[in-house]
Amino acid sequence: MKQLLQWTIIIPILSWALLFSGLIKDSTVFQIAASILLILSVMSAVHHSEIIAERVGEPYGTIILAISITVIEVSIIVSLMLSEGSEAASLARDTVYAATMLILNGIIGLCLLIGSIKHYEQNFSTSSVTIGLVSLISIIVFTLVFPTFTESVHGSYYSTPQLIFASIACLVIYGSFLFAQTKGYRQYFLTNGTNEDESKTHPIEINNKTFYTSLVFLLVSLGIVVLLAKTLSPTIETIIIGYNLPKSLVGVIIAIIILLPEAIAAIIAARKNRLQTSLNLALGSALASIGLTIPSVATVCIIMGMPIVLGLDIKSIVLLALSVFTVMLSLSKGKSNIVYGVVLLVNLFAFMFLMIYP
Repeated sequence: MKQLLQWTIIIPILSWALLFSGLIKDSTVFQIAASILLILSVMSAVHHSEIIAERVGEPYGTIILAISITVIEVSIIVSLMLSEGSEAASLARDTVYAATMLILNGIIGLCLLIGSIKHYEQNFSTSSVTIGLVSLISIIVFTLVFPTFTESVHGSYYSTPQLIFASIACLVIYGSFLFAQTKGYRQYFLTNGTNEDESKTHPIEINNKTFYTSLVFLLVSLGIVVLLAKTLSPTIETIIIGYNLPKSLVGVIIAIIILLPEAIAAIIAARKNRLQTSLNLALGSALASIGLTIPSVATVCIIMGMPIVLGLDIKSIVLLALSVFTVMLSLSKGKSNIVYGVVLLVNLFAFMFLMIYP
């Protein structure tokens, strides 16, 4: 009974109750309440995912969280595209691009900065980072860069055969990454245990009741996050348009909501001197965000006959290339540095600034 009274269980239940009440659409007060419950539901998902990760061990815990977040992303994008039609043709691209920039510059930058401030220098496996970045770069080029330069269809579109090829390529690359992370090269993704703080920690025993409760309420929390985000998205879009801001900011806001659980989990891990776990979360979520989202959305668009814009403009491609290059250099030596974190966060601010002031 005590377990059922925890806020991480009560909050998702209250959120579902508010959603089914139908009060959100008619009242600003309830919209604000729904926004607060949305953030708290994200925090609840973080809590339950951490319990599951503790039980199943690394790197499976980070994979579960990454795939769970991707389910949220796909659900929101597809639901909005089905409801708005061609007006949301670029939503998948905007959200995936924003998620990639937020992960590479924001999450990794904050982890490097916070970890360096608290621990001065942290170690991680360059082999795992290289595997993640090689996979990520290829997927980025296939999904966000090539459509701008192909000639079969005018504009930033893939033809149907090209879209199918790119989707299959993403799935093959992501599948090989998962194989490396869980089987072939699993040792690269494990926390090396050489840090002094880590040697003092002991695994927490998670009993079956706690594990299954967290598994159920992780799904409950993720589900309500998807539905509340979809319900509140028209209000968000109206506010953005009302302030004469670019509509692509909707994708950024969706990406921020989606990535909150992983961002919080990654930052907590960095503070605990477990930077390897932080990087597993960040790079794994970036790969899942693109490698699973684009094929899923592409499949829906092909079946429903909906257009999907994927290619970025030249300015965005340059910013993305700068971000990838900076991350590659920052993570090339296997040791963290406060300067790397600062530079990555500046890249993130440049991305946001140039979106608002193009």
